[in-house]
Amino acid sequence: MNAEKEQHKGGRLFHGIVVSNKMKDTVVVEVSRYTEHPKYKKFIKRSKKFMAHDKGNTKRIGEKVSIRETRPMSKNKKFIVI
Repeated sequence: MNAEKEQHKGGRLFHGIVVSNKMKDTVVVEVSRYTEHPKYKKFIKRSKKFMAHDKGNTKRIGEKVSIRETRPMSKNKKFIVI
């Protein structure tokens, strides 16, 4: 029962690609999205990098991962790899 609550609990959910795993228990995940330009109506690819907690450094560069928002773990790390 607690596992179900844990899965549905939390903030935003993103899917992205690991671009760095050089830190201890931390990976950098690049999340891309398409957004429409307000004036010209052309779709533009935007990307943003998030630091995420990866216990044991199990993820490698290039892997697709899902990250979920959680409590702040450090100054920049507010996501966890699921």
